[in-house]
Amino acid sequence: MFARLYRLLVMGLLPVALVACMNSPPTSAEPGTAVPLGVDLGASGPVIAQSELPARAIHADVEAASAQHSAMQMAHAGHNDAHGTGTVNSVDPAQHKVNLSHNPIPEIGWPAMTMEFPVAPAIDLTAIKPGTRVNFTIEQQPGGMYEIRAITPAGAR
Repeated sequence: MFARLYRLLVMGLLPVALVACMNSPPTSAEPGTAVPLGVDLGASGPVIAQSELPARAIHADVEAASAQHSAMQMAHAGHNDAHGTGTVNSVDPAQHKVNLSHNPIPEIGWPAMTMEFPVAPAIDLTAIKPGTRVNFTIEQQPGGMYEIRAITPAGAR
């Protein structure tokens, strides 16, 4: 009985809801009006949506970010490797992969994150255990992916 009632409601209301969504006009604020983006936490004033900032301010932000990215690329130009430090989360010797939580790698513009890396076949993974702090070198492969080319426990030479 419940299933039939549910089916009747879904089959009857779904088309009405879809038509209502498709036929409703888009809403927009007047130009220059502050658009609240969240909960008001006090006397911080209105928050203005990014799209309402003057075009020159947005353009300046984009140029600054582009210049910063270009500077990082230029600093690393001619090199396809980078160095990092992190903590091993897991080791998969069968797949020759290591999952690391690494610190930022400014050479390639990466923030701190956790990710799985393929490891070069010549690397012996027996000394690398979960929880170990490591120094590593990654090298960009032809497909764009980075592979660990060297990995040692932090403090080891």
